[in-house]
Amino acid sequence: MIPAAASATTYTVGPSGRQYTQLSAVFSSNNLAAGDIVEVDGNATYTGGIVVGDDDGGTEANPVVIRWRRVAGATRPVLQGGGHTIKFEQSNHIVFEGFEVRGGTSTCVFSEAHDVTVRDAYIHDCPSHGILAADQNSGAFTLEYSEIANSGQGDTRHAIYMQSDEVAFPDTVFRMRYNYVHDATGGVLVRVRHQRAEIYYNWIEGSNLHEIELIGPDCETQKPAWTADLRREDADVVGNVIIHNSSSRSGNALRIGGDLEGRNQGRTRLANNTIVFDRTGAVNAVLVQLGQGSLEMHNNVVYQPSGTPAIVRENPASNVSVPTCGPQSREPWSGGRKVAGSNNWVQASASLVPAEWTGTLRGADPLLTSVAQRSLRPLAGSPLINAGNNSPATPAAFPFPTPLVLAAFDPPLRAKMAIGAQKPRTPLDGTIDIGALEQFESTGAPIRVNGSQPMIPPRGGQVAAPAPTQSSAQAPVPAVRGQQARPTVWRQSPAKRYRRFIVK
Repeated sequence: MIPAAASATTYTVGPSGRQYTQLSAVFSSNNLAAGDIVEVDGNATYTGGIVVGDDDGGTEANPVVIRWRRVAGATRPVLQGGGHTIKFEQSNHIVFEGFEVRGGTSTCVFSEAHDVTVRDAYIHDCPSHGILAADQNSGAFTLEYSEIANSGQGDTRHAIYMQSDEVAFPDTVFRMRYNYVHDATGGVLVRVRHQRAEIYYNWIEGSNLHEIELIGPDCETQKPAWTADLRREDADVVGNVIIHNSSSRSGNALRIGGDLEGRNQGRTRLANNTIVFDRTGAVNAVLVQLGQGSLEMHNNVVYQPSGTPAIVRENPASNVSVPTCGPQSREPWSGGRKVAGSNNWVQASASLVPAEWTGTLRGADPLLTSVAQRSLRPLAGSPLINAGNNSPATPAAFPFPTPLVLAAFDPPLRAKMAIGAQKPRTPLDGTIDIGALEQFESTGAPIRVNGSQPMIPPRGGQVAAPAPTQSSAQAPVPAVRGQQARPTVWRQSPAKRYRRFIVK
């Protein structure tokens, strides 16, 4: 359970019989403090434009918790509309759990705060950004057990768009785990400028541009003390299903390095991911451009049933303009090409397969159960079975800090995952399969802490929160780690000048 402060207050919200009929009134009428809880009735829709202000935050040990009051048969509370449907405005140490959020004209969820956890949310039909973090005053952010769908617009509004303020909150992490993110209406599904990103066990499918983009901070919108060399931006991407089925011009599952506003100069690591291109035409598993530090890949499968994918393509300096600020180099790598990897499976016809890799497997078909039906476990006889590297070594010349060495859980199977319902990944013969899924689903019971709606609560009427780890009472983080922790384009339209830290 989340530890409660001795003087903690519980506020209630509902259409009748509660202290408040609108969630916004709780924050406009009170200054919340560490350990306070806001419980919101389901079976109701509440007006957006909610601001959780800088006088409404908690502490690392005792966050403010805003949650659905779960009762048997109830649907989750809906927050709808407004410029920002809900905004965390320097309200640090917040847990936001159990809500459906939709329709914000600028964002559905906007974070200008540190140590925010969004858990068990359904965020959808956001005509601009789904979840957006500010350039300034934003720090650690955790997104888990949630579904984000039908969000984004054009090339510059995205389903998930994260950054951290490396001056105010250095060495913080964006954690994204057990989420189903899909069907963008514009932009990128997961666009990250954060100092460190840990993207573990997600199903990511159907971007308008790229499924994942890992770049550096927008150098034009940082605090005066920031420089491009203050921090590098690293990303660990493990155990995800990534499906690119857009007919957009990009054809990239992942784009890493930088855009004209900021390069990461950091290290990107991909392990045990299943990357599928369910489309024809030229595609790239990873496009590198404008200042990537290094790329490490282990136990990944890359497959295009109706084509021949390129695995790691470099966008040359001649293809991009001079950056608007920061380092002016247009080279794809910040300090020369640095690539490593082991035991990846690619098609025999694939191009640009890194010569630096070891143990690469090549063939015509990885024998996944059914790409069309999105059943992506290996079939009997698949070359992926027992073909992974159980001890992938990070390269000594450019080691990735504190990697999650191997995938230990399954991602959601194209559906929202309930809190705590992740299933352990258990290699039957001791050697991990290549890709995000083992041949057989674990027969063990899921690690479950209740679940999502209609969820019957335990005795006492409330749902137990996941046990706290680190901060924000986060759900348990499976990890096989080592080494020291350290956090983490094409030409863009002028419309990119959208200033995330001044959006009101």
